[in-house]
Amino acid sequence: MADSDWVVVGLDNGGTCNNATVLTEDGEFLVSQLVENASRVNDGPEVAVASLAESFERVLDLTGTPRAVVRAIGLDTPGPASADGVISSKGATNFSQPEWRGFDFRGALEKHLGVPVVYNNDGNAAALYAHYAFFGDQAIRHSSVSAIVGTGLGGGVIDAGRVIRGAAGMAGELGHVHIPMGGLLDDGQPTPRCNCGFSGDVESVASLTAIEKSLLPYWLTRFPGHELAGLDLHTAAKKVRSLGEKGDPLAMRIFEQQAMALGRLFTIASNFTDPSAYFIGGGVVEASPDFREWFLSRVKAHTALRAEQLDVAQFAVVPDLDMAGARGAAIAARTIVLDD
Repeated sequence: MADSDWVVVGLDNGGTCNNATVLTEDGEFLVSQLVENASRVNDGPEVAVASLAESFERVLDLTGTPRAVVRAIGLDTPGPASADGVISSKGATNFSQPEWRGFDFRGALEKHLGVPVVYNNDGNAAALYAHYAFFGDQAIRHSSVSAIVGTGLGGGVIDAGRVIRGAAGMAGELGHVHIPMGGLLDDGQPTPRCNCGFSGDVESVASLTAIEKSLLPYWLTRFPGHELAGLDLHTAAKKVRSLGEKGDPLAMRIFEQQAMALGRLFTIASNFTDPSAYFIGGGVVEASPDFREWFLSRVKAHTALRAEQLDVAQFAVVPDLDMAGARGAAIAARTIVLDD
């Protein structure tokens, strides 16, 4: 690396592991695999920040990158957190101890390492990476919406290659957008309730939590004697995807409802942002190619676009999801540096 070159480092903080990457001034990622260490978030903020610092040093060693050429760090974490990386005053699933409430994660890491830190939540970071991976050097000419199906429903909105944050940093909380339930639910199926307290939002249908809390319990009543009936719901919910890959009728009913929920979300997004692309990520598309293509096609079928939009809109899967957070965080940091 020449003395005039500079890099940014992307750090993805999760409930179990951190992942790190290095992105050059020219937009090249220097690692092609996971570079992980334990996140240790359950040991409190001080230990977790030290673990991220260890991740930072490790990826520099791995890539032979001098610390002096690091211009900025991109950090992403699960939320809820402010646009500046302050954990919610009520805490969060991954940050449950009292000392995490209102903790300035971004600021603490910046102080610890002495390098500017740029913050995004994990959904926004993955959405940003999906956008740049898909559009390449044309990224700033396009917009996109990403929905990432996991324990909850995350994602982000990208316009002209940048994350839309909103006044309070809450833009792109796609899981909590209310969608019409008419025609989505089966006759007599109760309206699902989200952990956030809403009824009938996207996450209440399109998430692993939704399968466990609402969808699977209902559909088991319609498929008596099903092989999942003898399992506890938490264990059974994790088996639904593999059954879907085999074409199991109960699992297919569940995934059809999830595809419909995502299609209705994208329909709403089409009338607000009219994006160039709609991306889907998460376990539901980290499946066999046939199932992934089926699910993507069902989401598209349930997205009501105008003829003009159908001519230009594209549907795709978030690539490299295990590395998308760190890479998106790095892209955000590089953008800030380039703007300076």
